[in-house]
Amino acid sequence: MEHQKILVVGSSNTDMVIQTRKFPIPGETILGGKFFMNPGGKGANQAVAARRLGGSVSFVGKIGEDIFGKQAMQLLEDEGINVSYVAVDPENPSGVAMITVDSEAENTIVVAPGSNGTMSPADFDKALQEFESADFVLMQLEIPIPTVEHIARIAAQKHKKVILNPAPAAELNDELLKNLHIITPNKTEAEILTGIRVSDETSALRAATVLHNKGVNIVIITMGAAGAFLLENGSSRIIPAPIVKAVDTTAAGDTFNGALVVALSEGKSLEESVAFANLAASVSVTRPGAQSSVPYRKEINLSSNSFPHE
Repeated sequence: MEHQKILVVGSSNTDMVIQTRKFPIPGETILGGKFFMNPGGKGANQAVAARRLGGSVSFVGKIGEDIFGKQAMQLLEDEGINVSYVAVDPENPSGVAMITVDSEAENTIVVAPGSNGTMSPADFDKALQEFESADFVLMQLEIPIPTVEHIARIAAQKHKKVILNPAPAAELNDELLKNLHIITPNKTEAEILTGIRVSDETSALRAATVLHNKGVNIVIITMGAAGAFLLENGSSRIIPAPIVKAVDTTAAGDTFNGALVVALSEGKSLEESVAFANLAASVSVTRPGAQSSVPYRKEINLSSNSFPHE
């Protein structure tokens, strides 16, 4: 199958995870369970998801001159992702995230961005050659927003399709929104972007309409177990997600976004692409960890026999 090329621009972190029965309250020390380290960062997670699910993927990011950054890039390369345009920051460490996962599969995360926070428009411009050959550009907000704005502006000028996963949540200016093809907030992020609390299909439509009116072609609001709300060309609907027993939701959104862009790169319709993304995300929440929970394409094909698309 001929794939259009996907360029993922974003963060790379090392996730340090402790499983625990409950979250500590301020000032409390509790004994947790297992500790493990995982490669993470929203950008790298989405690149891995897109690659494992069958995409042709290049990754642009920034790492420190340390063991965490080198290891993260080696793992991406082992996945078959082009990392030739990852910049190295000699002054700041690679990003790390401290993650606690409780017995209900909820998580709390504190991120030290390190070199991710220094990724500049100039760093991206060194990857323009790779950018020229990409059809889709997938970004998140763990790198500086001025850099995201710069990339979206160039992409719009060159008629490339930009998909922005606005996470972690932040306010975005209207110029950036006009340069996006698709935006994929979750319910919390949609509320921060629009001021509208999203709890059901009606409120999702109101929030999505605000973003659409600011110039975003397609709005997809991910709604956890309820699936994903889709607004395109004035028509909207919820695409349901398969019902699964969640163990850890850490990279569900990243898996969703990576899967979405792969399906689009294969020429699938928007509805088919969202259904595929729901399916991939539903597999990821049944496993612990970030990149370690991301499924491979063959697992989705097998799963599709037992997981309904609708």
